[in-house]
Amino acid sequence: MDDERIISLFYDRDEQALKETDTRYGALCRSVARNILGSSEDAEECVSDALLSAWNAIPPAKPRNYCAYLLKLVRARAVNRYHADRAEKRGGGQTPAALDELAECIAARETVESESDRRALLEAITRFLGTLPEQQRHLFVRRYWYTDPVNVLACDFGMSENRVSVTLSRIRDRLQKYLRKEGLL
Repeated sequence: MDDERIISLFYDRDEQALKETDTRYGALCRSVARNILGSSEDAEECVSDALLSAWNAIPPAKPRNYCAYLLKLVRARAVNRYHADRAEKRGGGQTPAALDELAECIAARETVESESDRRALLEAITRFLGTLPEQQRHLFVRRYWYTDPVNVLACDFGMSENRVSVTLSRIRDRLQKYLRKEGLL
């Protein structure tokens, strides 16, 4: 079933919308949450919470890109859960490694002084990603948005793990230079 039809089911308050969403996007959503949290059970809980949020938000919301909307909900739940778990000294998953890799070239969240600064940073990163060749852009997004492990990226992109790590390191270096040039670091 296509996204438009699923959203239509939400507008009709038909619970089939949730089943169709899970059929179409459940595996992807669970994968994103599991990569962040390192736990299938916690990932399942985040996906359920995200589906409930979607149910409560649609209507009136009518997402233009339902997949992106849903993944944003899942990722937000997973990141919040990760921070709560980490505060309780539990941690796990791919998130610590991915965040450590990016720490050098992106200001810590606490140092971003305002919403406009945060938006400027996000817009600059988006512009930077637009300058990358497609494969590098996909590697970056898969590593730092979906938090896919390096070994999975190596397999999916037909590269050695070392080559993936080196490529990501070079992209981070270029991002850092780009953000400095933009006056954001």
